[in-house]
Amino acid sequence: MLNRYDFNSSKEERDSLRSQKRKEYERLRKRCHQILKRTEKSVKLKGTAGNVCNDDNECFSQVFDSPGLEDMVSGRRSHSTEGGSPVFDDSDHRICDHSHPTSLSSDSFLEGEVDKRVVISQDACAGETESSDSGSSEEDENTPLLSSEIIEENDIHKDDNGSSSPSQIEGRSATPTDEDFATWRRIILLDAVRANDDWIIYSPSQASVSTMKAQRLAESVGLKDYDDLEPCRIFHAARLVSILEAYALYDPEIGYCQGMSDLLSPIISVVEDDSEAFWCFAGFMKRARHNFRLDEVGIRRQLNIVSKIIKCKDNHLYRHLEKLQAEDCFFVYRMVIVLFRRELNFEQTLCLWEVMWADQAAIRAGIARSAWGRMRLRAPPTDDLLLYAIAACVLQRRKLIIEKYSSMDEIMRECNSMAGHLDVWKLLDDAHDLVVNLHDKI
Repeated sequence: MLNRYDFNSSKEERDSLRSQKRKEYERLRKRCHQILKRTEKSVKLKGTAGNVCNDDNECFSQVFDSPGLEDMVSGRRSHSTEGGSPVFDDSDHRICDHSHPTSLSSDSFLEGEVDKRVVISQDACAGETESSDSGSSEEDENTPLLSSEIIEENDIHKDDNGSSSPSQIEGRSATPTDEDFATWRRIILLDAVRANDDWIIYSPSQASVSTMKAQRLAESVGLKDYDDLEPCRIFHAARLVSILEAYALYDPEIGYCQGMSDLLSPIISVVEDDSEAFWCFAGFMKRARHNFRLDEVGIRRQLNIVSKIIKCKDNHLYRHLEKLQAEDCFFVYRMVIVLFRRELNFEQTLCLWEVMWADQAAIRAGIARSAWGRMRLRAPPTDDLLLYAIAACVLQRRKLIIEKYSSMDEIMRECNSMAGHLDVWKLLDDAHDLVVNLHDKI
């Protein structure tokens, strides 16, 4: 359902593709190691010259593991949200600043933040250097970035103004610098060790991993500061690092942004092979990557659709939102970014995502609305089922919002307090009802 294989492919074709993709993933991981090697050498040289520090290992730790993220990155706007998110709730690790068009005070949100996009600081410690190994450098340059697949897929989701491909929109080189990678890696390491553990009971083989195996994998990806995490969480964090680093090179226009670890974590909990998990994640990100674009075209489009659904379904609620200057539905920003991952537990998340993927697979397979009606007698498949579910979530609380809340901050706090209190099946039923009644109007 993640478009990993063609529906009509044979077993031989799938095996061949699997072997090809495994080699591509291994090349990406090799590039990660090459960049880290060059960065370590750069830091060591600086330390010897007295510009950074006197100890190679200490410098390397400072480059990738220090908590002062605000010293390494700058950005355009920050969205703070409430919730126990290892990605979003540590105010000491702000990655970027994305200002919202409405006037929101810096302390208008209780906890956490939705940090969208890492923008490279020119003061980053890890500079780009030439490799002493000419063979490694040559291979690094000749390895395809593979992002053309993503750009081609993303053309389907152009905005109404005819936006260009991601590489044109982002205004960034398709080839990431060592400095880019160092910054991405630094945030990946922090996010990986803070990933939640609600997956453990659903993946007994990974939950029972030995301490030695977990520490060996952590060492292989340079994961050090995992404190007193149990072996299964160390192992999970190391897998996150390995795959997210590779993805940052695979799609350098996006690189790594906070929130992506939330999307990957359920996948690696189910798919135990790293190569398979990587390509599943890459397929997932073909749809989700527009959530992390600097120009916010994807986010604005989705929030606009949620707003339209609410307006068509409940004009009274919409007028109340207008009075509060919240009709842009910014209060559901976090739901859009991580596809309800913060609001639903592990099992509920997979249920919602799989229904979404089934709809998208039905569209790719060319299942017509009439055929779908005979099969399910329900809503036709839609690419925007997530947005209908988000609108349904808001509509379920219409009375509370209208009668009690007098600011967007209060609505946002309500939305962020939904974690653990949502019925995913009721949510999907209400979302499908909205699709049936409003799909042609949106």
